[in-house]
Amino acid sequence: MNKKKFWSEIAYVVGIIILAFGTALTERAEFGMSMVVAPAYLVHLKVSQYIPWFSFGMAEYCLQAILLIALSFAMKRFKRMYLFSFVTAVYYGLVLDLMLYLVGMIPLGGTIGRILFFIVGVLNCSLGVALLFNTYIAPEAYELVVKEVSAQYKKDINKTKIVYDCTSCIVAVVMSFIMFGFGHFEGVKYGTIICALVNGVLIGMFSKALNNVFEFGDGLELRKYFS
Repeated sequence: MNKKKFWSEIAYVVGIIILAFGTALTERAEFGMSMVVAPAYLVHLKVSQYIPWFSFGMAEYCLQAILLIALSFAMKRFKRMYLFSFVTAVYYGLVLDLMLYLVGMIPLGGTIGRILFFIVGVLNCSLGVALLFNTYIAPEAYELVVKEVSAQYKKDINKTKIVYDCTSCIVAVVMSFIMFGFGHFEGVKYGTIICALVNGVLIGMFSKALNNVFEFGDGLELRKYFS
């Protein structure tokens, strides 16, 4: 079967938009955020109590900046890609805040609507990440950590993603306890656990489907700037 050409630069732009849209849907569903973004969401909830204009998107790129610094120390080197990853985090944060505003205008429709929002949100998040795995442009810090660790230790990227997701889920639970007390969960609910269990599998399925249909290649000669 002849595969269709797909520019990796388009995969980057579209992947971020789809990922932000999926995150906004899961936030609206209120069943718990994806374990990857749950820590940033918790920071947003806590800080916005004192600084009302501190948005979810802002919390995302602030937390990702810290994660990139930690990655640099862990890898004992700083790559130019890490700096571009922060640019991606800012881009994602801005798109996320826009998507939260737009999704907030869609009628929820009770419990059935919430379930639908959650399912579609999880699927969109997985598809967005799968697209980002097929681009040379530096992804968000979350995906970059998975890429770097899997390459450093020669591990399967989808299995590495599952381990990272489960670790992030545990961190989010601890943060929720610390910030909001043991009797009150915020951002981390049963939906978060579901995401931790299925997200890596879904990303693997989407990645396989995308690579069966498309041949990802560079449309612009920019790869050398992201090494």
